[in-house]
Amino acid sequence: MRRQLFIDGGFVDAASGETRATLNPHDNSVIAEVAMAGTEDVARAVAAARRAFPAWSRRPAAERGRILLKLADLIEAGAESLAQLESLDTGHPIRDSRMLDVPRTAGCYRYFGGMADKFQGETIPVEAGFLNYTLREPVGVVGQVVPWNFPLMFTSWKMAPALAAGNTVVMKPAEITPLTSLKIGELMAEAGVPPGVVNILPGLGSVAGQALAEHPGVAKIAFTGSTATGRRIVQASAGNLKKVQLELGGKGANIVFEDAGLAAAVNGSAWAIFHNQGQACIAGSRLLLHEKIADAFLEKFIALASSIRLGNPLDDQTEMGPLTSAEHRDRVLGYVDVARSEGGELLAGGKAPGGALARGCYVEPTIVRAASPADRIAQEEVFGPFVTVLTFRDDEEALKIANGTDYGLGSGLWTSNLQRAHRFARELRAGMVWINSYKRVNPGSPFGGVGLSGYGREMGFDAMREYTQVKSVWVNVDAQIAPHYAR
Repeated sequence: MRRQLFIDGGFVDAASGETRATLNPHDNSVIAEVAMAGTEDVARAVAAARRAFPAWSRRPAAERGRILLKLADLIEAGAESLAQLESLDTGHPIRDSRMLDVPRTAGCYRYFGGMADKFQGETIPVEAGFLNYTLREPVGVVGQVVPWNFPLMFTSWKMAPALAAGNTVVMKPAEITPLTSLKIGELMAEAGVPPGVVNILPGLGSVAGQALAEHPGVAKIAFTGSTATGRRIVQASAGNLKKVQLELGGKGANIVFEDAGLAAAVNGSAWAIFHNQGQACIAGSRLLLHEKIADAFLEKFIALASSIRLGNPLDDQTEMGPLTSAEHRDRVLGYVDVARSEGGELLAGGKAPGGALARGCYVEPTIVRAASPADRIAQEEVFGPFVTVLTFRDDEEALKIANGTDYGLGSGLWTSNLQRAHRFARELRAGMVWINSYKRVNPGSPFGGVGLSGYGREMGFDAMREYTQVKSVWVNVDAQIAPHYAR
C-alpha cells in the first residue's frame, strides 16, 4: 500500500516526497509506505483549515452534528475492515479492535454529533436593567497530535468535540501507526465534511509536530503522548500563546485491600496492566497489595498472567499481541535490567518469547516485586506489559504510596468497604478513580489528569469547553446610567 497526506479534502504527496514504511509489529514486515509531512505541508494544511473555518463555524450546529452521526454510521458499516487495519498496524488483538476500539470510535463521534446543538451558553444575573449572557465560540484552527497506542480511538477523542464545536482541524497521527487515522479522513469526506475542515498529516513529531505547535495560525494544540514531549509542546506554543491541552503519561496505582473480592480483583488487575500489552497511559502499572492477602493474590495473578495467550493479533484466539515497535519492545525489556539492578524480584515473564513469535515485538507478561516505592520501576512509566508489585500495611501507607509519584492520571482500588472507597476517591491524586473496576471510559465521562499527567479534559461537556472560548455579552435593556461627565 501507499498512503498520502490528507489536505484540503484530498490525498496528496508530501512536498518533499518523503515517505516512511509502517511495519506490522507481529513480524516487522512492511505494510505500507506513508507520506511524511514537513513544515511546508503543515503550512498548507493550516492555510486550508483557516479558509474553511468561517463557513464551518457558522454552519448550524445541528448540521455539523448530522455529519458526525453519518460518520459514525460509516465507521460501523466498515467496522471489520477498520478493526483489521488497526490490529495490523498497532498489534492490538483483533478481538479488542472489534469489541472495543471500533465501537468506542463510532460511539465517540455519535456522542458529540448529538451534543453539537445542545452545548449552550448561560444567562447571568447581574445588576438591574442589564441582560448578561455568554456565547461559547470555537477557538479556530486546532492542531491535534495523537500517539501510536490507540490511534483510531484517540483520533475520535480529539476530532469529534473539536468539529462539533465548530473548529477546523490539522491532525498529526504517529508516524508508525497512521493507517486508520488516514482512513477516517477518507470516511469524513464521504460523510460530507467540507474540504479543509479536517487535514491529516502523518509525520515526525520533531518536524510536523513541532511546526504545528509553533504555527501562528493555530489557535490551540491538543496533544496526547509522553510528558517529555508535552513539555516541548508547551514551549513551542508560546509564540502566539495558543491554548494547550495535554494528556500525558501515568503510573497508575491499583490498590487491592484485604477485604476485596479476590477473583474479581485478580482478573481486573490483569486487565488493568496487560490489555493492549500495557501500552496505555491509564494502565494499572503499580499493583499495591495489602500484606495480608499479597501471597494469595500473587499466586493467582502470576498463574493468570502466565496463561495469557500471546500471538498474531489477527488471530481470534490471541489475548495479547506484540508491542507496537521493536524500539519500544527493547525499551520495555530494558526495565527488567533496571529492576534487577535495584534489587527487584522477577516473579513472571521478563523476556521476549521465542519460536514463531521471535521475529515480532513481543514481551511476555512481566511481574516484578519492587524493593522500594522509590525505585525507578515504581516511579517511571514503562508503558508495556510490566507491573510493579508493592505491599502496604494499612490505609495510610497505601495512600502515601499511591500518591508518591509525580503522575496523576488514573488510579483504582478494590474493597468492599464503602466508606474507604469514597475516602480514597477523594484523596487519591488522580484525574480518574475506578472502584472495583479499572480502565472504564465513556464519551460522556471526563478523561484527563493532574501533575505530570497533564491538564485539560477529553470527553463529555468538559471536552466541548476545551474546544470553545467564552464571550460575555452585556445588553442595556432599561438601565438608567448617570452620566460620568456631567456638563
